[in-house]
Amino acid sequence: MTHRLTPHHRFIAVFAVAVSAVAAASAAGCSHPGPAAPQTSTGRAGAPAMLRICTTGDYKPLTYRDPASGNYSGIDIDMAKDLATHLGLTPAFVPTTWGSLMTDIAVAGKCDVAVGGISPTPAREKIADFTQPYLANGKTPLTTAANADRLQTIDQINQQKVRIIESAGGTNEQFAKQNFPNANLTISQDNTAIFAQLVSGKADVMVTDVIEAIYQSRQHPELVAVHPDKPFTSDHKAYMLPKGSPLSQPVKAWLTEALDDGTFDRIYDQWMK
Repeated sequence: MTHRLTPHHRFIAVFAVAVSAVAAASAAGCSHPGPAAPQTSTGRAGAPAMLRICTTGDYKPLTYRDPASGNYSGIDIDMAKDLATHLGLTPAFVPTTWGSLMTDIAVAGKCDVAVGGISPTPAREKIADFTQPYLANGKTPLTTAANADRLQTIDQINQQKVRIIESAGGTNEQFAKQNFPNANLTISQDNTAIFAQLVSGKADVMVTDVIEAIYQSRQHPELVAVHPDKPFTSDHKAYMLPKGSPLSQPVKAWLTEALDDGTFDRIYDQWMK
C-alpha cells in the first residue's frame, strides 16, 4: 500500500562530510573569494557588478518564476542570492529552458552560473563545469492516489495504455524515452502545467525527481509521490558553470561553507517543512 512519505534525505552524513572535505581542500585559502572580472557584468559606470544566474523557473521547489510579477523563488533561488551576496555581487536572473540550457551556458557572457535542479550527466559535463553535489535525488513516479498501487515499477508503467507526461528537454524526458518505449508519452513544454493534467486525469503518471514529486504531492493532495525512499535511479543535483569558468573554485568554496554552516539546511527546511 502506498502512503505519503517524509522528505527524501538530502545526503547521508558520511557523504556530506566527504564532499565538504574535498571541496575545502581544493578551495584552501579561498573562504571569501571574489569573482573574476571576465565572468561578471559591471553594467553602468559605478553600478554594482552582477552575477548572471540562468534558471528555468519551472521546477518547484528549487526554482519558480511567477508569470505575473516575473519574480523568482525557490531553494536554489535563495541559494543563488546567498552566493551573490558572498561574492559581493548583485544577482540577475536570466531565463532559460531545459531545452536551451546547455546552449545558453556555452554562450559567452550569458550565464555566470546555472541553478534550479540541474543533474550532472556525462553529456553536460563535456560542455560545462559543475560544483560538488548539494542534493541527493532520483527518479520516482508521481500519480494520483487511485493509480499509485498499479504504477509502482518500470514494467507497470511501460504499458501501451499508460499515459506518461514529462517536461521537455531535461533528464525526465530522457529517462522516459529510455525506459518507457511502450507507453503513451506526452512531452509538455510547460512543466508547471503537468500537475493539473495528472489531477484532472488527462495523464496517468509523471516520473520525476524525488524532491519535485514530494513537493507537488503536498501542493496537490490528490497526488502521491510513489516510493520516494526507493527511487528508480540515484543521482544528485549540482550548480553548473561555463566550462573553464574562473568562478568555479570560488563557487565550490562557497557551497562547501553553505553545506557546513547550515545555510543550505535552513533554506531547504523553509521550503520543505
